[in-house]
Amino acid sequence: QVPLVESGGGSVQAGGSLRLSCAASSVAASNNCMSWFRQAPGKGREGVATIARDGTTNYEASVKGRFAISRDNAKNTLYLQMNSLKADDTAMYYCAASVRGGLIAGYCDGGYNYWGQGTQVTVSS
Repeated sequence: QVPLVESGGGSVQAGGSLRLSCAASSVAASNNCMSWFRQAPGKGREGVATIARDGTTNYEASVKGRFAISRDNAKNTLYLQMNSLKADDTAMYYCAASVRGGLIAGYCDGGYNYWGQGTQVTVSS
């Protein structure tokens, strides 16, 4: 059973919107802290947004005000609503889950135990 499966990526013009989803299996769910990361070609992986068990959220500066992270615990699904997309948002997007619930320094406390395989987002200018 794959712990995390992302979907919703695609190609969009600058200014457009996409909503990414991350379906969590029972092993990776349990309402723990989860994050979205992204990695653009030739660049390192960077955290985009995090949501803790208590609903506290944190965003990377460049996406603040444009992206929104949320979760549906009944569906074991994490979301990332991305609005006003820019060419710089082009990247592979990954979701990740912790076995802990807290958020420290913008990321899940204790690191990440499960990762998805990613979904590609391409924004054309």
